Amino acid sequence: MKTKSLFVVALGATLTATMAACSAVDQAKTTGDTVTVLTHDSFSISDEAKAAFEKETGMTLKTTAPGDAGMVLNQLILNKDNPTVDAVFGIDNFSAQSALDAGVIAPYTPASDPGADRRIGDFTAIDYGDVCLNADAAYFEEHGLELPTSFADLTKPEYKDLLVVTNPVTSSPGLAFLVGTIEEAGNDWKQYWTDLLDNGTKVVDSWSDAFYTDFSAADGKGAFPLVLSYASSPAYGEGAFVNVPGTCVAQTEYAGVVKGAKNAEGAEKFIDFMLSEQVQSEIPETMYMYPVADVALPAEWETYAQRPANSLTPDPKKVAENRETWQKEWSALREGR
Repeated sequence: MKTKSLFVVALGATLTATMAACSAVDQAKTTGDTVTVLTHDSFSISDEAKAAFEKETGMTLKTTAPGDAGMVLNQLILNKDNPTVDAVFGIDNFSAQSALDAGVIAPYTPASDPGADRRIGDFTAIDYGDVCLNADAAYFEEHGLELPTSFADLTKPEYKDLLVVTNPVTSSPGLAFLVGTIEEAGNDWKQYWTDLLDNGTKVVDSWSDAFYTDFSAADGKGAFPLVLSYASSPAYGEGAFVNVPGTCVAQTEYAGVVKGAKNAEGAEKFIDFMLSEQVQSEIPETMYMYPVADVALPAEWETYAQRPANSLTPDPKKVAENRETWQKEWSALREGR
């Protein structure tokens, strides 16, 4: 949430300096001594964790991050016949079934799988969270406005020109939000989005642009006091912004072994390591998601990042069957305005 997920890159710090990204050309030269992982651009583990993996396995860990989770899925499918990576991390519950249907993921089940109840096919759950709207608490207090409490509220005149969201074609939180609105509005979702855009909602391509540039309570001090982000984001702001109840959609992030990988053994070891206590304990502060393992959370999460009581949980298979159609219809609706 993230994914985001949410992150220090997913709540946006830069990708950990030592996690070297490599180009597609570099990936093609990968040997058995290197494990190459395709990730979204919010992936981050500590220098210590990376060093521990490399010491334990004797392999070099490299990552390549083409963008958000939607771009990760597209790259996996485009390279299906000539995979250039060994493992993938960051596919979420709204894209996992599409990847499985495309036949790009190889079978693998870790011996110890703390997120087994969240598995989708051969995808292993690594972390989870909730995509939610965040609100600049000071703005709403200063303007005497009540927080919205539902998707429907966002189309009301009092919230005109206050919301920035992300494109559901390029952004995993954007896709989660689109799916959430369809879950709520049903067959009337296109009219809902027409009303939402008519009410001044801004759409940007990436979570980092929305959060860091346009959101008024984040680093960029932008013009929008409502932003699409994650339930865990307020821990980053230490109370400067809050979650908007009634706008949350549950999200899980997965890792998998890429079918046809040159180093499938290394990919399996990477997945095992992502489930280790060391990495799981880091996830809240490196990627601002909840770990699937039963590890202690940072103290500030108890205050600022409690999970919402009621998050929407759309059916992943229904999303997989309709995702491309919904994205195309949404794009046509937006472009036709």
